[in-house]
Amino acid sequence: MTSQPDSVASGLPARISAAIAEAGGWLPFDRFMALALYEPDLGYYSSARRKFGLMPASGSDFVTAPELSPLFGRALAVQVADALAASGTRQVYEFGAGSGALAEQLLQALDERGLAVAYAIIDLSGTLQARQAERLARFNDRVQWLARWPDKMHGVVVANELLDAIPVQLLHFDGHDWFERGVVTQGDTLAFADRPTDLRPPLDAPFVPGTVTEIHPQAEAFVRTLAQHLQRGAAFFIDYGFPEAEYYLPQRVGGTLMCHHLHQADGDPLQRVGEKDITAHVNFTGIALAAQDAGLAVVGYTSQARFLLNCGLAPMIEGADLRERAMAQKLITEHEMGELFKVLALASADLAHWVPCGCAEGDRMHRL
Repeated sequence: MTSQPDSVASGLPARISAAIAEAGGWLPFDRFMALALYEPDLGYYSSARRKFGLMPASGSDFVTAPELSPLFGRALAVQVADALAASGTRQVYEFGAGSGALAEQLLQALDERGLAVAYAIIDLSGTLQARQAERLARFNDRVQWLARWPDKMHGVVVANELLDAIPVQLLHFDGHDWFERGVVTQGDTLAFADRPTDLRPPLDAPFVPGTVTEIHPQAEAFVRTLAQHLQRGAAFFIDYGFPEAEYYLPQRVGGTLMCHHLHQADGDPLQRVGEKDITAHVNFTGIALAAQDAGLAVVGYTSQARFLLNCGLAPMIEGADLRERAMAQKLITEHEMGELFKVLALASADLAHWVPCGCAEGDRMHRL
Protein backbone atom coordinates (compact mmCIF):
# COMPACT_ATOMS: atom_id res chain seq x y z
CA MET A 1 0.00 0.00 0.00
CA THR A 2 1.30 3.44 -0.94
CA SER A 3 0.87 5.99 1.84
CA GLN A 4 0.61 9.72 1.43
CA PRO A 5 3.22 12.17 2.60
CA ASP A 6 2.42 13.49 6.10
CA SER A 7 2.01 17.00 4.72
CA VAL A 8 -0.79 15.79 2.48
CA ALA A 9 -2.49 13.66 5.10
CA SER A 10 -2.54 16.46 7.65
CA GLY A 11 -2.73 19.47 5.33
CA LEU A 12 -5.90 18.70 3.40
CA PRO A 13 -8.22 18.11 6.38
CA ALA A 14 -6.91 21.33 7.89
CA ARG A 15 -7.56 23.18 4.63
CA ILE A 16 -11.09 21.78 4.44
CA SER A 17 -11.81 22.65 8.07
CA ALA A 18 -10.65 26.21 7.38
CA ALA A 19 -12.89 26.40 4.31
CA ILE A 20 -15.87 25.20 6.38
CA ALA A 21 -15.16 27.88 8.99
CA GLU A 22 -14.78 30.55 6.30
CA ALA A 23 -18.16 29.49 4.85
CA GLY A 24 -19.89 29.95 8.20
CA GLY A 25 -19.69 26.36 9.41
CA TRP A 26 -21.34 24.62 6.44
CA LEU A 27 -19.69 23.86 3.09
CA PRO A 28 -21.73 22.70 0.07
CA PHE A 29 -20.68 19.25 -1.06
CA ASP A 30 -19.45 20.44 -4.45
CA ARG A 31 -17.01 22.80 -2.74
CA PHE A 32 -15.83 19.98 -0.48
CA MET A 33 -15.40 17.67 -3.48
CA ALA A 34 -13.40 20.30 -5.35
CA LEU A 35 -11.03 20.69 -2.39
CA ALA A 36 -10.72 16.94 -1.84
CA LEU A 37 -9.83 16.31 -5.48
CA TYR A 38 -8.12 19.44 -6.76
CA GLU A 39 -6.72 21.59 -3.94
CA PRO A 40 -3.18 22.43 -5.14
CA ASP A 41 -0.53 20.04 -3.76
CA LEU A 42 -3.05 18.46 -1.38
CA GLY A 43 -6.06 17.16 -3.30
CA TYR A 44 -6.30 13.65 -4.68
CA TYR A 45 -5.50 14.59 -8.26
CA SER A 46 -2.94 17.20 -7.25
CA SER A 47 -0.81 14.92 -5.09
CA ALA A 48 1.99 12.60 -6.21
CA ARG A 49 -0.01 9.47 -5.38
CA ARG A 50 -0.41 7.00 -8.25
CA LYS A 51 -4.02 6.81 -9.45
CA PHE A 52 -4.15 4.59 -12.53
CA GLY A 53 -3.15 0.95 -12.80
CA LEU A 54 -4.35 -2.62 -13.23
CA MET A 55 -3.74 -3.98 -9.73
CA PRO A 56 -3.79 -2.57 -6.18
CA ALA A 57 -0.24 -3.88 -5.64
CA SER A 58 0.93 -1.05 -7.88
CA GLY A 59 -0.48 1.47 -5.40
CA SER A 60 -3.13 2.52 -7.89
CA ASP A 61 -6.81 3.03 -7.13
CA PHE A 62 -8.65 2.25 -10.36
CA VAL A 63 -8.13 1.35 -13.99
CA THR A 64 -9.33 3.31 -17.02
CA ALA A 65 -9.93 1.95 -20.51
CA PRO A 66 -6.59 3.14 -21.99
CA GLU A 67 -4.73 1.49 -19.11
CA LEU A 68 -6.72 -1.70 -19.63
CA SER A 69 -5.95 -2.08 -23.33
CA PRO A 70 -4.09 -0.04 -25.97
CA LEU A 71 -6.79 -1.14 -28.43
CA PHE A 72 -9.12 1.38 -26.79
CA GLY A 73 -7.02 4.25 -28.12
CA ARG A 74 -6.50 2.56 -31.49
CA ALA A 75 -10.25 2.21 -31.96
CA LEU A 76 -10.94 5.75 -30.75
CA ALA A 77 -8.33 6.99 -33.23
CA VAL A 78 -10.59 5.75 -36.04
CA GLN A 79 -13.30 8.10 -34.80
CA VAL A 80 -10.86 10.96 -34.24
CA ALA A 81 -9.57 10.58 -37.81
CA ASP A 82 -13.15 10.60 -39.07
CA ALA A 83 -13.90 13.79 -37.13
CA LEU A 84 -10.69 15.48 -38.29
CA ALA A 85 -11.67 14.76 -41.89
CA ALA A 86 -15.23 16.00 -41.40
CA SER A 87 -14.07 19.23 -39.78
CA GLY A 88 -11.02 19.79 -41.99
CA THR A 89 -8.78 20.23 -38.95
CA ARG A 90 -5.52 18.70 -37.62
CA GLN A 91 -5.73 19.50 -33.90
CA VAL A 92 -6.70 17.20 -31.03
CA TYR A 93 -7.51 18.45 -27.52
CA GLU A 94 -7.66 16.12 -24.53
CA PHE A 95 -9.16 17.20 -21.22
CA GLY A 96 -8.00 15.28 -18.16
CA ALA A 97 -5.31 13.14 -19.80
CA GLY A 98 -4.54 11.03 -16.72
CA SER A 99 -1.37 8.98 -17.14
CA GLY A 100 -1.01 10.02 -20.79
CA ALA A 101 -1.86 6.51 -22.01
CA LEU A 102 -4.72 7.62 -24.24
CA ALA A 103 -2.70 10.47 -25.74
CA GLU A 104 0.12 8.05 -26.54
CA GLN A 105 -2.27 5.56 -28.15
CA LEU A 106 -4.04 8.23 -30.20
CA LEU A 107 -0.85 9.90 -31.41
CA GLN A 108 0.72 6.60 -32.42
CA ALA A 109 -2.41 5.36 -34.21
CA LEU A 110 -2.95 8.67 -36.01
CA ASP A 111 0.73 8.74 -37.06
CA GLU A 112 0.26 5.30 -38.58
CA ARG A 113 -2.64 6.75 -40.56
CA GLY A 114 -0.44 9.58 -41.83
CA LEU A 115 -2.13 12.16 -39.60
CA ALA A 116 0.63 14.03 -37.77
CA VAL A 117 -1.73 16.05 -35.58
CA ALA A 118 -0.97 18.68 -33.00
CA TYR A 119 -2.08 17.54 -29.54
CA ALA A 120 -3.04 19.82 -26.67
CA ILE A 121 -3.66 18.62 -23.11
CA ILE A 122 -5.65 20.57 -20.55
CA ASP A 123 -5.13 19.02 -17.10
CA LEU A 124 -5.41 20.54 -13.63
CA SER A 125 -2.80 18.26 -12.06
CA GLY A 126 0.81 19.37 -12.18
CA THR A 127 2.09 15.96 -11.08
CA LEU A 128 0.11 14.22 -13.81
CA GLN A 129 1.41 16.71 -16.38
CA ALA A 130 4.99 15.74 -15.48
CA ARG A 131 4.21 12.04 -15.97
CA GLN A 132 2.41 12.76 -19.24
CA ALA A 133 5.39 14.77 -20.52
CA GLU A 134 7.74 11.89 -19.78
CA ARG A 135 5.48 9.38 -21.49
CA LEU A 136 4.91 11.54 -24.57
CA ALA A 137 8.48 12.83 -24.97
CA ARG A 138 8.99 11.00 -28.26
CA PHE A 139 6.33 13.15 -29.90
CA ASN A 140 8.47 16.22 -29.22
CA ASP A 141 6.89 19.62 -29.68
CA ARG A 142 3.68 18.29 -31.19
CA VAL A 143 2.26 18.00 -27.67
CA GLN A 144 1.60 21.06 -25.56
CA TRP A 145 0.00 21.64 -22.18
CA LEU A 146 -2.46 24.48 -21.79
CA ALA A 147 -3.19 26.24 -18.52
CA ARG A 148 -6.49 27.67 -19.75
CA TRP A 149 -9.06 27.36 -22.51
CA PRO A 150 -7.84 28.37 -25.98
CA ASP A 151 -9.81 31.38 -27.21
CA LYS A 152 -10.83 29.59 -30.39
CA MET A 153 -10.72 25.84 -30.84
CA HIS A 154 -10.69 24.13 -34.23
CA GLY A 155 -10.31 20.38 -33.95
CA VAL A 156 -11.42 17.29 -32.07
CA VAL A 157 -11.91 17.13 -28.31
CA VAL A 158 -11.63 13.85 -26.39
CA ALA A 159 -12.38 13.37 -22.71
CA ASN A 160 -12.29 9.92 -21.11
CA GLU A 161 -13.64 9.78 -17.54
CA LEU A 162 -13.58 13.54 -17.12
CA LEU A 163 -17.20 14.44 -16.40
CA ASP A 164 -17.53 11.94 -13.54
CA ALA A 165 -14.78 13.78 -11.61
CA ILE A 166 -16.38 17.23 -11.88
CA PRO A 167 -17.84 18.20 -8.48
CA VAL A 168 -21.54 17.59 -7.95
CA GLN A 169 -24.13 18.98 -5.56
CA LEU A 170 -25.92 16.51 -3.29
CA LEU A 171 -29.67 16.67 -2.61
CA HIS A 172 -31.62 14.79 0.06
CA PHE A 173 -35.37 14.17 -0.02
CA ASP A 174 -37.14 13.46 3.28
CA GLY A 175 -40.45 12.53 1.70
CA HIS A 176 -41.79 16.07 1.72
CA ASP A 177 -38.98 18.59 1.23
CA TRP A 178 -35.62 18.77 -0.54
CA PHE A 179 -32.40 19.67 1.26
CA GLU A 180 -28.90 20.38 -0.01
CA ARG A 181 -26.28 18.24 1.67
CA GLY A 182 -23.10 19.89 2.87
CA VAL A 183 -20.12 19.15 5.09
CA VAL A 184 -19.51 20.39 8.66
CA THR A 185 -16.91 19.72 11.31
CA GLN A 186 -17.77 17.77 14.46
CA GLY A 187 -14.74 17.99 16.68
CA ASP A 188 -11.88 16.54 14.66
CA THR A 189 -14.09 14.76 12.13
CA LEU A 190 -16.17 15.71 9.11
CA ALA A 191 -19.89 15.02 8.91
CA PHE A 192 -22.81 15.62 6.58
CA ALA A 193 -25.44 18.25 7.37
CA ASP A 194 -28.48 19.26 5.34
CA ARG A 195 -30.00 22.66 4.67
CA PRO A 196 -33.34 23.57 3.05
CA THR A 197 -32.97 24.43 -0.63
CA ASP A 198 -34.89 25.46 -3.72
CA LEU A 199 -32.69 23.13 -5.80
CA ARG A 200 -34.38 20.13 -7.37
CA PRO A 201 -33.40 17.20 -9.60
CA PRO A 202 -34.17 17.98 -13.24
CA LEU A 203 -36.73 15.18 -13.40
CA ASP A 204 -40.01 15.20 -11.46
CA ALA A 205 -39.90 11.55 -10.47
CA PRO A 206 -41.66 9.72 -7.62
CA PHE A 207 -38.65 9.92 -5.32
CA VAL A 208 -38.60 7.67 -2.27
CA PRO A 209 -38.24 9.28 1.18
CA GLY A 210 -34.58 9.18 2.18
CA THR A 211 -33.32 9.52 -1.40
CA VAL A 212 -29.91 11.14 -1.82
CA THR A 213 -29.00 12.09 -5.38
CA GLU A 214 -26.77 14.40 -7.39
CA ILE A 215 -27.18 17.34 -9.71
CA HIS A 216 -24.42 18.44 -12.10
CA PRO A 217 -24.36 22.22 -12.65
CA GLN A 218 -20.55 22.34 -12.93
CA ALA A 219 -20.35 19.62 -15.59
CA GLU A 220 -23.13 21.35 -17.53
CA ALA A 221 -21.27 24.65 -17.21
CA PHE A 222 -18.17 22.92 -18.58
CA VAL A 223 -19.89 21.92 -21.83
CA ARG A 224 -21.43 25.37 -22.16
CA THR A 225 -17.91 26.80 -21.95
CA LEU A 226 -16.78 24.28 -24.55
CA ALA A 227 -19.52 25.55 -26.84
CA GLN A 228 -18.18 29.09 -26.51
CA HIS A 229 -14.69 28.04 -27.61
CA LEU A 230 -15.23 25.22 -30.13
CA GLN A 231 -15.58 27.13 -33.39
CA ARG A 232 -15.35 24.09 -35.64
CA GLY A 233 -14.96 20.46 -34.79
CA ALA A 234 -16.34 17.70 -32.60
CA ALA A 235 -16.12 16.47 -29.01
CA PHE A 236 -16.38 12.95 -27.61
CA PHE A 237 -17.13 12.36 -23.93
CA ILE A 238 -16.64 8.79 -22.73
CA ASP A 239 -17.84 8.07 -19.22
CA TYR A 240 -20.08 5.96 -17.03
CA GLY A 241 -23.61 7.21 -16.63
CA PHE A 242 -27.19 7.14 -17.76
CA PRO A 243 -29.81 9.18 -19.56
CA GLU A 244 -31.92 11.26 -17.17
CA ALA A 245 -34.87 8.86 -16.94
CA GLU A 246 -32.54 6.08 -15.76
CA TYR A 247 -30.38 8.32 -13.58
CA TYR A 248 -33.30 9.38 -11.39
CA LEU A 249 -35.10 6.04 -11.10
CA PRO A 250 -36.98 5.88 -7.77
CA GLN A 251 -35.08 2.75 -6.75
CA ARG A 252 -31.74 4.57 -7.02
CA VAL A 253 -32.23 5.87 -3.48
CA GLY A 254 -28.53 6.28 -2.67
CA GLY A 255 -27.56 8.17 -5.82
CA THR A 256 -24.37 7.29 -7.66
CA LEU A 257 -21.62 8.94 -5.60
CA MET A 258 -18.71 6.55 -5.17
CA CYS A 259 -15.10 6.54 -3.95
CA HIS A 260 -12.19 4.40 -5.14
CA HIS A 261 -9.08 3.42 -3.19
CA LEU A 262 -6.71 0.55 -4.01
CA HIS A 263 -9.33 -0.86 -6.43
CA GLN A 264 -11.95 -1.01 -3.67
CA ALA A 265 -15.16 1.03 -3.89
CA ASP A 266 -16.97 2.67 -1.00
CA GLY A 267 -19.62 5.33 -0.56
CA ASP A 268 -18.08 7.51 2.16
CA PRO A 269 -16.26 10.55 0.76
CA LEU A 270 -15.60 11.95 4.25
CA GLN A 271 -13.10 9.22 5.14
CA ARG A 272 -9.48 9.14 3.88
CA VAL A 273 -10.00 12.54 2.28
CA GLY A 274 -7.40 13.20 -0.39
CA GLU A 275 -6.37 9.54 -0.49
CA LYS A 276 -9.16 8.30 -2.73
CA ASP A 277 -11.09 9.29 -5.80
CA ILE A 278 -14.62 10.69 -5.53
CA THR A 279 -16.90 10.33 -8.54
CA ALA A 280 -20.53 10.45 -9.62
CA HIS A 281 -22.14 8.94 -12.69
CA VAL A 282 -22.95 11.33 -15.54
CA ASN A 283 -26.48 12.49 -16.36
CA PHE A 284 -25.97 12.46 -20.12
CA THR A 285 -29.33 14.09 -20.78
CA GLY A 286 -28.31 17.14 -18.76
CA ILE A 287 -24.94 17.33 -20.53
CA ALA A 288 -26.57 17.00 -23.98
CA LEU A 289 -29.19 19.67 -23.23
CA ALA A 290 -26.60 22.09 -21.86
CA ALA A 291 -24.45 21.61 -24.96
CA GLN A 292 -27.40 22.01 -27.29
CA ASP A 293 -28.68 25.14 -25.53
CA ALA A 294 -25.18 26.63 -25.85
CA GLY A 295 -25.05 26.07 -29.61
CA LEU A 296 -23.44 22.67 -30.10
CA ALA A 297 -25.16 19.87 -31.98
CA VAL A 298 -25.70 16.47 -30.37
CA VAL A 299 -24.65 14.09 -33.15
CA GLY A 300 -24.41 10.76 -31.34
CA TYR A 301 -24.96 8.85 -28.11
CA THR A 302 -24.33 5.14 -27.67
CA SER A 303 -22.74 2.53 -25.43
CA GLN A 304 -18.98 2.19 -25.31
CA ALA A 305 -19.28 -1.34 -26.67
CA ARG A 306 -21.27 -0.29 -29.72
CA PHE A 307 -19.02 2.74 -30.29
CA LEU A 308 -15.80 0.71 -30.23
CA LEU A 309 -17.23 -2.04 -32.41
CA ASN A 310 -18.37 0.57 -34.92
CA CYS A 311 -14.78 1.86 -34.91
CA GLY A 312 -13.41 -1.58 -35.85
CA LEU A 313 -12.40 -3.03 -32.48
CA ALA A 314 -13.45 -6.59 -33.38
CA PRO A 315 -10.79 -7.16 -36.09
CA MET A 316 -8.24 -5.47 -33.83
CA ILE A 317 -9.02 -8.03 -31.13
CA GLU A 318 -8.77 -10.90 -33.62
CA GLY A 319 -5.24 -9.81 -34.49
CA ALA A 320 -4.11 -9.57 -30.86
CA ASP A 321 -2.49 -12.20 -28.63
CA LEU A 322 -4.50 -14.12 -26.03
CA ARG A 323 -3.77 -11.81 -23.10
CA GLU A 324 -4.54 -8.69 -25.13
CA ARG A 325 -7.78 -10.24 -26.34
CA ALA A 326 -8.88 -10.95 -22.78
CA MET A 327 -8.15 -7.39 -21.65
CA ALA A 328 -9.78 -5.79 -24.70
CA GLN A 329 -12.93 -7.86 -24.20
CA LYS A 330 -13.49 -6.00 -20.92
CA LEU A 331 -13.98 -2.83 -22.97
CA ILE A 332 -17.09 -4.24 -24.63
CA THR A 333 -18.44 -6.92 -22.27
CA GLU A 334 -21.80 -5.82 -20.88
CA HIS A 335 -21.01 -6.55 -17.22
CA GLU A 336 -17.61 -4.80 -17.47
CA MET A 337 -17.28 -1.45 -19.31
CA GLY A 338 -19.33 -2.16 -22.43
CA GLU A 339 -22.77 -1.06 -21.26
CA LEU A 340 -22.21 1.15 -18.21
CA PHE A 341 -19.88 3.44 -20.18
CA LYS A 342 -21.45 5.66 -22.84
CA VAL A 343 -20.12 7.94 -25.55
CA LEU A 344 -21.71 11.35 -26.17
CA ALA A 345 -20.70 13.02 -29.44
CA LEU A 346 -21.07 16.78 -29.89
CA ALA A 347 -20.19 18.95 -32.87
CA SER A 348 -20.10 22.57 -33.94
CA ALA A 349 -23.28 23.79 -35.63
CA ASP A 350 -21.85 23.45 -39.14
CA LEU A 351 -21.48 19.69 -38.55
CA ALA A 352 -24.99 19.23 -37.16
CA HIS A 353 -25.93 16.65 -39.81
CA TRP A 354 -22.67 14.70 -39.67
CA VAL A 355 -22.91 11.13 -38.32
CA PRO A 356 -19.76 10.02 -36.45
CA CYS A 357 -18.62 6.57 -37.52
CA GLY A 358 -18.68 5.39 -33.90
CA CYS A 359 -22.40 6.12 -33.70
CA ALA A 360 -23.36 4.86 -37.16
CA GLU A 361 -25.13 1.80 -35.72
CA GLY A 362 -26.86 1.43 -32.37
CA ASP A 363 -27.28 5.13 -31.73
CA ARG A 364 -29.40 6.00 -28.67
CA MET A 365 -29.98 9.72 -29.01
CA HIS A 366 -33.71 9.03 -28.78
CA ARG A 367 -33.18 7.89 -25.18
CA LEU A 368 -31.56 11.11 -23.98
